[in-house]
Amino acid sequence: MAVTDTDRQKPAPYGSTARRTTPLGTRGFHLGLGLGVLALAGGLAACSGGSKDNAAASSSPSASTVGPSAAPSTVAPPTVTPKPSDLRKVTCSYRKDDTGSPAKFVGFPPKRLSAAVIKASTMTVRTNLGDIVIELATGDAPCTVNSFAFLAKKNFFDNTVCHRLTTIQTNGLGLLQCGDPQAKGDGENPTDGTGGPGYLFDDENLGPQYTRGVVFMAQPGDASNSNGSQFAISYTDENAQLPQAYTPFGIVKKGMDIVDKIVKGGVKTAKDGVDITSDDGGSNAPKLKVLVKNVVVS
Repeated sequence: MAVTDTDRQKPAPYGSTARRTTPLGTRGFHLGLGLGVLALAGGLAACSGGSKDNAAASSSPSASTVGPSAAPSTVAPPTVTPKPSDLRKVTCSYRKDDTGSPAKFVGFPPKRLSAAVIKASTMTVRTNLGDIVIELATGDAPCTVNSFAFLAKKNFFDNTVCHRLTTIQTNGLGLLQCGDPQAKGDGENPTDGTGGPGYLFDDENLGPQYTRGVVFMAQPGDASNSNGSQFAISYTDENAQLPQAYTPFGIVKKGMDIVDKIVKGGVKTAKDGVDITSDDGGSNAPKLKVLVKNVVVS
């Protein structure tokens, strides 16, 4: 799943053969973040309330907010559910992804959180440019963190690339997207942004704004409850204008300077300036290659 890199393009509908995961599609998104357990920096307004398992986009910003000719969201508002009081009693549900999207299947995560996952406080994304350390909000997005812990243990993210970079100038949003195991991140591959782990799971913790440093799940803009392995890092407060549709599960506590360096490097576009992005995938990759060596949840 992936955040689409151009707000102009419509993400693939849920169930279609090409699943273009995206918080950046014509839908625009609003990282609903209930990171009450974190002291969020950058003015992140943490929502009171808790996890919201069956959530989707609520209101959408104007076209000028998310980029040229952005379309309003048609997804139903999120359904608020109580925040789990005891993580030991949480039961997660992961289902087979039957959309036909490219997948690197390493199995399904356990339904219950292990003691190690419950105690985990950080997810470290080790890249060729340095470590990006994310403070996890397990209490708000337990099944999301459980999925990342499982995939990390299976070396799912090893030697993958961050395939998409959007900027305020090109897309109206500022995001770095990673987690597609099949992506090439060269700005030439039309299927970048469509890969995943072969399973899907429901949204959690929708509510707060996606300000700088917030890390959230990417999924097709018109398909709620379709999370997989792709995630995005917000590097600007401008993203606070997005509607609630994507699961926030942490905030960068170390390594935003690395993200800023990647952003400063610029966006790589296809040869001859041809825009390869479409409903079926494709993305504007960062010029500065971002190789994820591995991911550790601890």
